Amino acid sequence: MIEFDIIHSDIENPTPFSRQDIAEFLYDHLDEYGDEKKHILSSIGFAYGDDEGQDGFILVAHEEEQIVGAVIINDTNMSGFIPEHILVYIAVHGDYRGQGLGKKLMEHIIEATEGDIALHVEPDNPAKYLYEKYGFTNKYLEMRLKK
Repeated sequence: MIEFDIIHSDIENPTPFSRQDIAEFLYDHLDEYGDEKKHILSSIGFAYGDDEGQDGFILVAHEEEQIVGAVIINDTNMSGFIPEHILVYIAVHGDYRGQGLGKKLMEHIIEATEGDIALHVEPDNPAKYLYEKYGFTNKYLEMRLKK
């Protein structure tokens, strides 16, 4: 049976999974939509509030001692003009895809947060359709200046 647990920090962690375990899972299962492990770990640190003004949480879906899904939510500590939460990473283990686990992760995240949620998704990512099913829209065109 798959269990879902929310982790707020290294201390408030009801699971046996460390930061490194979660980062490794996301790195392995984000496929071509992922980032370097150091960036995933940085997002985990932000969610756990390593520095002042940082906050958020991680949702882990697991079956016994194996992670089968994970989501990192970073809080912006803003509201109104910027969504309160950013869904930074979401991944489902390759062996569990197509079984509704992504939907369950989204439902848990929506229930666990108050306020708006933003996310970035590449146009060719199949998860885009899942996000749209839950009411995510593309209101803005994101533009970035890379320095």
